[in-house]
Amino acid sequence: MTPLIAIAAEAVEQKSAEVTDWAGRIGWVAGLLIFIALVYWLMRQGWKWRGSLQSDLPELPTAPAGTGPATLTLSGRYHGSTTAGQWLDRIVAHGLGTRSRAELTLTEAGITVGRPGANDFFLPVGALREARLDKGIAGKVLAEGGLLVVTWAHGDKLLDSGFRSDRAAEHTAWVEAINSMINTTEGIAR
Repeated sequence: MTPLIAIAAEAVEQKSAEVTDWAGRIGWVAGLLIFIALVYWLMRQGWKWRGSLQSDLPELPTAPAGTGPATLTLSGRYHGSTTAGQWLDRIVAHGLGTRSRAELTLTEAGITVGRPGANDFFLPVGALREARLDKGIAGKVLAEGGLLVVTWAHGDKLLDSGFRSDRAAEHTAWVEAINSMINTTEGIAR
């Protein structure tokens, strides 16, 4: 027999292996789903633990009845709050870690942050420390200057809160108005 015929005869005699091992495949899929569920549960527990660590943070202030006429308004997104100067240390207590749509209104009394589906809060002018353009806050990184970050005092902590307008060109006007208001308020206090 020639080598070619021998190889062909051997190939005919061999039986092909089973293509699918259903029991093994189902086992792997079930294991993967259990692993994903475990990771999700651990992330949720970490979020709750972080909230309990930050339980010393006082309740969020609400807007007083007469805040005056609106100087500026902004429609966009609230991306979260962090400890001032530490852009990865997210604050989750009192709903500050919840991303949401946001409607900001700047008045002479401060900034009202309206968030549908999340807790609204108010940043009184006396608590404001700085406004700046930045590129990131915990979990969100944008192009340079794509984020309006307002630094404010809450209890004994300084917080940075990040906002992104639907029209990014508005950010500069907000930074100027807030910083001007802070400087004016500091001048009156002295």
